[in-house]
Amino acid sequence: MAISGLNLEAPQRLRAFIRARESSLIVVAAGVGAMSGLFVAAMGAAVELLHVAFFAIPAGTRLSAQSSIDPLRAIVVPLLGGLVLGIAFLLLQRWRPGREIDPIEANALHGGYMSFRGSVIVTLQTIWSSGVGGSVGLEAGYTQISSGAASSIGRAFHLRRTDQRVMVGCGAAAAIAGAFSAPLAGAFYAFELVLGGYTPATLAPIGVAAVTGYATSQALSPLSLGVVVKPVGEVAGQDLVIAAVLGLAAGLVGIAIMRGVALCDTLLAKTRLWPPLRPALGGLAVGVMALATPHILASGHGALQISGLVAMPLNLVALVFVLKALASIVSLGSGFRGGLFFASLLLGSLGGHLFAAGCAALMPSLDLDPNVYAVMGMGALSASIIGGPMTMSFLALEATGNFWLTTAVLIAVIVSIQVTRELFGYSFATWRFHLRGETIRSAADVGWIRDLTVRRMMRTDVAVVDAGMPLEAFRGSYPLGSMTQVVAVDSGGKYAGIVFVAEAHGIKDGTEDGAGGSLREILHYCGAVLTPEMDVKQAVAAFDAAEAESLAVVDTAERAQVIGILTEAHALRRYAEESEKSRLAILGES
Repeated sequence: MAISGLNLEAPQRLRAFIRARESSLIVVAAGVGAMSGLFVAAMGAAVELLHVAFFAIPAGTRLSAQSSIDPLRAIVVPLLGGLVLGIAFLLLQRWRPGREIDPIEANALHGGYMSFRGSVIVTLQTIWSSGVGGSVGLEAGYTQISSGAASSIGRAFHLRRTDQRVMVGCGAAAAIAGAFSAPLAGAFYAFELVLGGYTPATLAPIGVAAVTGYATSQALSPLSLGVVVKPVGEVAGQDLVIAAVLGLAAGLVGIAIMRGVALCDTLLAKTRLWPPLRPALGGLAVGVMALATPHILASGHGALQISGLVAMPLNLVALVFVLKALASIVSLGSGFRGGLFFASLLLGSLGGHLFAAGCAALMPSLDLDPNVYAVMGMGALSASIIGGPMTMSFLALEATGNFWLTTAVLIAVIVSIQVTRELFGYSFATWRFHLRGETIRSAADVGWIRDLTVRRMMRTDVAVVDAGMPLEAFRGSYPLGSMTQVVAVDSGGKYAGIVFVAEAHGIKDGTEDGAGGSLREILHYCGAVLTPEMDVKQAVAAFDAAEAESLAVVDTAERAQVIGILTEAHALRRYAEESEKSRLAILGES
């Protein structure tokens, strides 16, 4: 395999072998899984080293598990860390303007193509953000680097669009499986959030990648994420009903947190601070909150100890819940890199514990098990914020091994997801796309629609005439049957309208033979044009708005220089063809 910079290129025979057999793709997926497990272990070790160096905690312990830390370090490290991060962002914009693409956006809009260099940058930013105490999760970095590398491997083998998207899903599945010690949750994370759906054709590569990523990560750095409930109490019929109420509450809290991140970002943008000061200010706020409890720092791995949570005083549980929510909102809203997966697990656990305690205070006869409701809350709030109801249900199953409890979690998750969809409409990932002006609601592949542009569909051999041309001269130049329509332009070459040849021959302009008029009298669609960058959906909408069967294509709306013509019939036919290809790809029949 030849390597040129960051571009991989496999030998032609090997590429043909991989492309020709599904089993070969599974082997590649296993390699992606092992590589992703290495990334997870390496990132975890890097963050731990930063915590030991910056916060002077004992090696082998987690920052968010500390009962106390040096107050000066709690303030200064996030503050200066945020400032360094902000300056890095500013310098980076000169080198790489724009933004990097994450796995969900890559699969939804770009056919699974990601920049490996950009993924490394995002990963380093995530490591630093968590390493200096920012209340963000590492899962964004895990999935970014793993999926970015998988995308590069896919390009090396010149994989088809569908297989390229599967490779990105394999990287994400393996990363989540390794991070949470949950291969089933990792696989369904890929199905629900990265691929946008499950098909039998994707089961083998995604499943193999998830298991391989889990095994590799566990072999190198066994992770104790603290989501094991010991012991798990019995789940009674009443718990299934109460789980629905918990799901409702979790959905509302999840919406509040997501809106809080957007509100924090908006408020800081209005201050017009020097950009690097925004994450510095966010770091300062997080540091001040950490003086009350260090449990809010970093991703929350150490704080997510459900067996320990139930022994904590309720006032401390409530304090950590409120401050962790605020710290996560401030961290992400001010510019720290990371995600909300780990934070939502911790907040859900704390919220479930508080919910059980509140129900017990109101109705002592219920005798609710705080362990059970901590797990329910963890799944319900994570589902609201992250999406992926089956992902969260399987995470609960793999963490506890209790099928009956998983049933209750599923009920809470269903209600939470539905409340979020009805009142908000997005998960955190797709909400961020919405804030940037994107309209995607999931990772389902709609990129082919954007790729099917007017430029690709239009005809360039278009007949053009002067709009001031006399009708008689036009009829002489374009006899009936020569063509159906001609594009007219003004004296400056700008688009003026479309002339139908049959209409020009049939019209009479006041004289016996129709002489004396000009084409301006019979121009159609004078204000309706297409531009080359329009996709097929926008083009069809333009046809509907103009009630036209064909429209001219101009270079830009301002210059209006005619470069082609497109018919509605051809656009619809191309849309149907590409839609059928997409359908067959989903079924694994492409």
